Amino acid sequence: MKKVLKIIALIVLVILCIIILLVYLSRRPAAPADYQEKVQTGGRIEETYMANGTYEVSVYEEAVLQGFGKYILYYPSELTEKTDTYPVIIMCNGSGTPLSKYPAVAKHFASWGFLVIGTEEKYDWNGFSAEMCIRYLELLSENETLGDGDNEKENIFFRKIDLENVGIVGHSQGGVGVINAVTAQQHSDIFKTAVSLSPTNKELAHDLLWDYDAAQIDIPVLLIAGAGGGDDWVVTGEQLEEIYDDIPSDKVMLRRKDTVHNEVLYSANGYVTAWFMWQLQGDEEAGNAFAGDNAEIMRNELYQDQKRSIREQVPQ
Repeated sequence: MKKVLKIIALIVLVILCIIILLVYLSRRPAAPADYQEKVQTGGRIEETYMANGTYEVSVYEEAVLQGFGKYILYYPSELTEKTDTYPVIIMCNGSGTPLSKYPAVAKHFASWGFLVIGTEEKYDWNGFSAEMCIRYLELLSENETLGDGDNEKENIFFRKIDLENVGIVGHSQGGVGVINAVTAQQHSDIFKTAVSLSPTNKELAHDLLWDYDAAQIDIPVLLIAGAGGGDDWVVTGEQLEEIYDDIPSDKVMLRRKDTVHNEVLYSANGYVTAWFMWQLQGDEEAGNAFAGDNAEIMRNELYQDQKRSIREQVPQ
């Protein structure tokens, strides 16, 4: 009898350990709060834009009657005191990874002068939450107050959102969501540029009913994946190149060496930030990472399989 009780106690202990582990993993951030300090960079421009920008960052949340629960906005704190407008970055989430699990990434982008918006969506392949973010931003841009009656409040974002300069970024399933948001959703024409990180390869996406058509993209796109670190189960180098070849517009692709799938969410954000600074803020220094005969990405030894087909001038 004692032996049976010991076995039962051991089983209970193992189950409790598994539960504790699962709870820990569910609460662990998808991007470390200090990733910018820990990630190695291989070029001056990458290092510059991996660091925080000059803006202090604030956060605003709004609950909503949608499956994704709420909108989360990170923005330069000065917005409340300025009359300027701020370019936008939409976040498309990876599988089971709501924005609340990687706030460090959103804060990083916002510190460079962007208004960053995302949701708690856990299945973002179709770009629907990105579409809803655009609709919400239009509401914020057009209305001086929010709510009505006793719930009416000042809208700090009124006329401060630059909807002429909107970009979008997503990782894994969210990388698929990026492509669908800019090609298949109602407001697809609003996007000026996109970044797709380790997008699920076309065959696997089709099997999962996450179909997308990169041939419909008509804006500049940056594609980044991992190499040699376990990202191949989502997208190999050949599969990423297939997506690249489908895109008829300006495009860049590269793979970060020895980088596992989940780390692609943040490990190349020096170049993701530089891309958005170039495309949405006209930052020529940032553009030197991608354009010109001496483009930094082409000689950065932390990356491989670089390809590009882009205009050699900063977008207007």
